[in-house]
Amino acid sequence: MKRLTTLLTAFLLCTITFAQQALWGNIPVVSPEIHDNNTVTFRLQAPKAVKVQVTGDFLPKQKQKIKTAHGEFEIPGIAELTEGKTGVWEYTTPEPLQPELYSYSFIVDGLRMNDPANIYLIRDVSTLTNVFIIGGDRADLYKVNPIPHGTVSRTWYNSPTLGMERRMTVYTPAGYETSGKRYPVLYLLHGMGGDEEAWISLGRTAQILDNLIAQGKAKPMIVVMPNGNASQEAAPGETSRGLLPPTTQLPKTMEGSYEQAFPDIVKFVDKNYRTIKSKSGRAIAGLSMGGFHSMHISKQYPDMFNYVGLFSAAIMPNKDVSSPIYEDIEGKLKVQFAKNPALYWIAIGKTDFLYKANVDYRKLLDENRYKYTYYETDEGHIWKNWRIYLTEFVPMLFK
Repeated sequence: MKRLTTLLTAFLLCTITFAQQALWGNIPVVSPEIHDNNTVTFRLQAPKAVKVQVTGDFLPKQKQKIKTAHGEFEIPGIAELTEGKTGVWEYTTPEPLQPELYSYSFIVDGLRMNDPANIYLIRDVSTLTNVFIIGGDRADLYKVNPIPHGTVSRTWYNSPTLGMERRMTVYTPAGYETSGKRYPVLYLLHGMGGDEEAWISLGRTAQILDNLIAQGKAKPMIVVMPNGNASQEAAPGETSRGLLPPTTQLPKTMEGSYEQAFPDIVKFVDKNYRTIKSKSGRAIAGLSMGGFHSMHISKQYPDMFNYVGLFSAAIMPNKDVSSPIYEDIEGKLKVQFAKNPALYWIAIGKTDFLYKANVDYRKLLDENRYKYTYYETDEGHIWKNWRIYLTEFVPMLFK
């Protein structure tokens, strides 16, 4: 018995030793290091590397642009790291960074890689990037603060229109489980290549709602973030199709199927959550493709949503798309605006590739004297803007 105890003790000590190697085996490299003056130092231990660079949205955009079928996208800037005596490469921003949530990656001898010293990663379609936050001002809304917190859940629902079980992400505000109250609902839609994970991770929806509600700047509300790809059950890796790679090249995205099926989502939410089951208790908003969906869903069902938000929205369908959803757009807008939505909110960045499409759409609204609110920011088609738009839009809801 004594020998068995000794063997077990030795085994446990060995196991603990190996487990602790992950924590204590190497001298840690601190990266990113945010200094008191909000400059940031990035470090990478790569003694055999020839060239190390960092790229991210904290750097000025490059003048070179990539042309696509949808327009031109600016390329994130690149900065060179300098190698130290111990094989640790280093770069410090020359100026303090403004408050914001930033993303970045390293480029080592031409190969893009994540920062091994930073465990905080966010997926955007098929790209993983490290993130960090410079606090202060609006960026404090993106942080987890010592306030009451809501609940985030992944919920499956049946869509008879699409003929499949599908997944959505749902935020319920602090106190929902015990209050017995009914709440208004914001349906928040993602962009091309995104899924039901996009707004909750990249958009910081739970943190923004928690903070705005705690500050008394927003009404407590439920936020429903569905998957806007009508061919998908759920986000990549969360479906019966297995661990498929994420892609933007998905069928049934902007050809009418999702808009036709959207009442399935509203019916499920009204049945399974304590909602205000009326137009006055519903809002819909989305970014890019999600803005496209928000526009066409809200005009297709003019008695369903009293608040509409178009964030950097695509506007009109492609000319080769044929769907009853996109027939008589101007006639449907006339019906929608005759019913006086409480808020029709349009926001876009000055360098967004969809800027002209939004200018043309606003011209159409102006010509018909349809009331809307316009909000313009700098920069382009980026999550920085969409987080800003969410923080501006939410306080205007359900007043």
